[in-house]
Amino acid sequence: MIQTLGTARDLGRLSEILGVLARHGLGDSVRRLGLAEALAKAGHALRLEHAADLARLPPPVQVRLAMEELGPTFVKLGQILAGRADLFGPDWIAEFEKLHSHVPAVPLDQLAEQLREDLGGEPGTVFAQFDPEPLAAASIAQVHRARLQDGTEVVVKIRRPGIVERIEADLRLLERLAGIAERQLPVLKPYRPQRLVREFGRSLRRELDLAAECRHAERIATNLATLPDIVVPKVHWQHTGLRLNVQDFVAGIPGGQLDQLTPEAGFDRQLLARRGAHAVLKMIVEDGFFHADPHPGNVFYLAGNRIAFIDFGMVGRLSSQRREDLLQLLLGLVERRPLAVADVLLDWTGDEGGLHLDGLEAEIESFVDQYHGVPLARLNLGQMLADVTAILREHHLALPADLALLIKAFISLEGMGRGLDPGFHMAAEAMPLLRKIVRARYQPKALAARGWQTLRRTLSTLEQLPHDLSRLLRNARRGRVHVGLELQHLKRVGDQIDRAANRLALALVLAALIIGSSIVMTVSGGPTLLGLPLFGLLGFVGAVLAGILLLRSISRSSRIDDEGG
Repeated sequence: MIQTLGTARDLGRLSEILGVLARHGLGDSVRRLGLAEALAKAGHALRLEHAADLARLPPPVQVRLAMEELGPTFVKLGQILAGRADLFGPDWIAEFEKLHSHVPAVPLDQLAEQLREDLGGEPGTVFAQFDPEPLAAASIAQVHRARLQDGTEVVVKIRRPGIVERIEADLRLLERLAGIAERQLPVLKPYRPQRLVREFGRSLRRELDLAAECRHAERIATNLATLPDIVVPKVHWQHTGLRLNVQDFVAGIPGGQLDQLTPEAGFDRQLLARRGAHAVLKMIVEDGFFHADPHPGNVFYLAGNRIAFIDFGMVGRLSSQRREDLLQLLLGLVERRPLAVADVLLDWTGDEGGLHLDGLEAEIESFVDQYHGVPLARLNLGQMLADVTAILREHHLALPADLALLIKAFISLEGMGRGLDPGFHMAAEAMPLLRKIVRARYQPKALAARGWQTLRRTLSTLEQLPHDLSRLLRNARRGRVHVGLELQHLKRVGDQIDRAANRLALALVLAALIIGSSIVMTVSGGPTLLGLPLFGLLGFVGAVLAGILLLRSISRSSRIDDEGG
């Protein structure tokens, strides 16, 4: 129990989680994991009697309802899974996108002590005005409007008290449950639940640091400084820390209220769509550091056809090699080159065992070929990326987390652009930038810089070569050269030999007990039990127990071999 479920402090929360799953029709999964019986032994009973009533709902709906009831950690997990179209089908993604944490705001008097610690004084003295009613309340933090002493309108984002301890407990349990699920439910193995939970934990812990959100905002503001029509709120660092941040208030039209973007109000929706696309494409393709959740709630439209981005808690990072691969993928899609698309996707997902490479390449070629002859202005790049991830999902290939965020951002951006302008086409906006970046990579200055870097690495390797060879030869003379081979099948054979040896040893002990006990039975004198010599009787009892253990071991091994076959 301790090894499976961890420390006793988490048993209560685990019982609560599994109880919620059972109430929402997922009791069968709980049983298959073996956790209902384990918790029952620990004194934590689950109510599974109503599971059948809710099981009539589609599984995606069951899971979404359970996540909403389980609270902030699971709602955040679902929101992140909404971007994993490479792992889940459209029905699952649609349900994950509905996830919202229905969390009531924390009353200001319960935040007062934490605010005083973080601000270094009373809110009424630090701010000229502080609105006790929050603008918005989310699972991790809530936002209040305020005004600084110099008259600047700001928003104050406050982390909810106790949220870190709750999330850390949930993450510990999620890691254990993911490990159990990956072992006990083979159908989940392609989804790599343990890796998903690790990635989710890293993302969520970064989001708990409200100062990190501000560092992200400043970095993106610096990168977008060449685009004067893009606004990122200014951070007021004197009032910002781990549990609190203060940024300029953005007075504009929220991204979800498109009906207010009228020509009479001075807005050009086509221009807004192009400017938003250029900003996000620059973040992704040029800078490699981008807003990973550019949905309408994080976008405001300002006078002068300017666009403001807010909430940089979730960002994506792309290495220079990833950006190079992305260029090749997008150019391959837009220019209808299926082999280039397949090569990039296989590099990203890895060559998994059992992969039908020819089938994957043929499917991608057929997919790209359907766009042959379609004008660039009519290509739906977001839908194309969504279709590519669907192909990967069918072949049980999962994208790395950074690329899943990237594709989610592209799809969200395409949807926002079409909401502003039905004639918006991401491919037409992206192509000039992509070609510009490709041309820039082959300018003499860029080629010289890459050549110099390659030369430096080569010279460094050559410089170290004599030393490495000398050390290799010295170790060889001393017989200390080790060759590492990973032979999984030999390991399995070794494990089988170990089990067979253990059974043979147990059988020998069993035989010795039977023979010894038989001899003792013929010796007169000594203590007796039920009219039989006591030591002989104990020997036969031990032999029976050893025989039961031996038979159980053989039976269990045969069952495992049958399942593995």
